[in-house]
Amino acid sequence: MDARVRDLINQQINKELYSAYLYMDIADYYEEEGLKGYANYYMIQAQEERDHALIFRNYLHENGEKVVLDAIAKPDKVLDSFMGPLEIALEHEQYVTALINGIYEAALEAKDFRCQTFLQWFITEQLEEEDNAEDMITKMKLFGGDPKGLYALDTEYAARAYSVPSPLAAK
Repeated sequence: MDARVRDLINQQINKELYSAYLYMDIADYYEEEGLKGYANYYMIQAQEERDHALIFRNYLHENGEKVVLDAIAKPDKVLDSFMGPLEIALEHEQYVTALINGIYEAALEAKDFRCQTFLQWFITEQLEEEDNAEDMITKMKLFGGDPKGLYALDTEYAARAYSVPSPLAAK
């Protein structure tokens, strides 16, 4: 495996673990504000991000590469409104998309076709993640200012259930 691709994937493992921390922090904010549905949504997001780290970890091991774990930074975002965490989440997903695209670009330059194929799942996943984040912002803008609307949204997000990502389910 190309050293740059390997290093970027190792960095991505740590970025995904940071994402899990960030989403747990957001879940805690909503939990403490009494929005248990939003808290549920973001706890599932945290689980998915941890799973993404494991998928990258497995890929490195399957290719005979060493995994290097770094310290995970504490989330430093100020959470002080119901809309704020949603905007932070969208911004973060856009950042993660850029990271995935950077790994893909390095794999393309290295002619690492296996890695390019592997990354297709993440490219599709990031499209979904950004779409979901944008949808949550839109719904909060439309309905979040009304207590009944906010209650309905919270109930919707409380119904979200975790499912194992297909690359892990195949293991």
